[in-house]
Amino acid sequence: MTPITSLQTPLPITPPSGPLNLAQPGNGQQPFKSFLMESLGQVNAMQQDADKAVQQLITGGDVNPAEVLTTVQKADMSFRMMLQIRNKLVAAFQEVNNIRI
Repeated sequence: MTPITSLQTPLPITPPSGPLNLAQPGNGQQPFKSFLMESLGQVNAMQQDADKAVQQLITGGDVNPAEVLTTVQKADMSFRMMLQIRNKLVAAFQEVNNIRI
């Protein structure tokens, strides 16, 4: 049996070229604000898709109940994740706000 390490060559690790700057992205990175807004948009789209699926199920549309349940669960999980991220951001803001200078 061949060991896994002989099958793959390790990827080179490059250290960051400078300090981390969240306000002005470089190298094609997007700022944190746009990442957060994009994520909120995705969560909102999942919620809307779940609402449409439930509405179609209730009105007798041609939908699979298992797919509706899966869509609702995915939307719920994404919402709960976004809520936890929001809670962590608020806690971090409050902690920074309480720092005495």
